[in-house]
Amino acid sequence: MGLQLLKTSPFATSRTFPVNSIASSRFLSTQVRRLSFATSSERAIFRSNSSSLFAVDTNRLQRRFRKGIVAMAAPETVQKSEEEWRAILSPEQFRIIRQKGTEYPGTGEYDKFFEEGIYNCAGCGTPLYKSTTKFNSGCGWPAFYEGLPGAINRTPDPDGRRTEITCAACGGHLGHVFKGEGFPTPTNERHCVNSISLKFTSGSS
Repeated sequence: MGLQLLKTSPFATSRTFPVNSIASSRFLSTQVRRLSFATSSERAIFRSNSSSLFAVDTNRLQRRFRKGIVAMAAPETVQKSEEEWRAILSPEQFRIIRQKGTEYPGTGEYDKFFEEGIYNCAGCGTPLYKSTTKFNSGCGWPAFYEGLPGAINRTPDPDGRRTEITCAACGGHLGHVFKGEGFPTPTNERHCVNSISLKFTSGSS
């Protein structure tokens, strides 16, 4: 038995490395660390056992790191007073990010925006979403099918009807997540996010 990779995976390649060699063991350790930055749907393609061969597209991984497409998980906590947030954010940003408001549908900067890069928290700059997880849901707000590992917290609304999503680092309000709507995505989820809660960074920068 060997490691099976989906051909559509960003990690797929024809290069293989025996796990029992010293050089390949070091290589494997490096790739495992890199995989800790991948999304859950990317990590889910890997199935292995103790005698498997490890295959990975190192060139593709290096390009992704150079472009800044991969972001750190488990962000550090950012704590500020209300006065400090008001000084940093615009009045509309403060209303939505800190007071859990909602922008009008179809008005956000990133609703129909599909450049390659990373969407960061507009409040604290923590990376939240990869552009490859963004899709056109037609709902009037930016839609993503998953966030970066550890970047998004989920909290049921008091009325139990929806689940709020917030930045795990600063607690800034992003929007809500909905499940089972039937969109053709790997997770069958829609993260409905206010554009004003996000700050996009181009992958080519």
